[in-house]
Amino acid sequence: MKESQRSSIREAWILCLILGLIMINFPFIHIFNSAQLIFGLPKLVLYFFVGWPLSIAVIWYFVRFIGKSSQDSSFVAEDKNEP
Repeated sequence: MKESQRSSIREAWILCLILGLIMINFPFIHIFNSAQLIFGLPKLVLYFFVGWPLSIAVIWYFVRFIGKSSQDSSFVAEDKNEP
């Protein structure tokens, strides 16, 4: 893998970490912490039950995308090495 591609992957992981930390930090928790019910559940509970799996799905998709791009680049590197 190229150094620039590794750097951009590292930056994307750091971005995912920062966004995850922001999602569970005070301002967002305060926004969703109210007595209002949606589908019979408090907004805060619904936020966690929807937000957490959604963030896991985004990370899963990101990992699959990285896996496909690294496989494609390894095939290209193997083709260049063959006579």
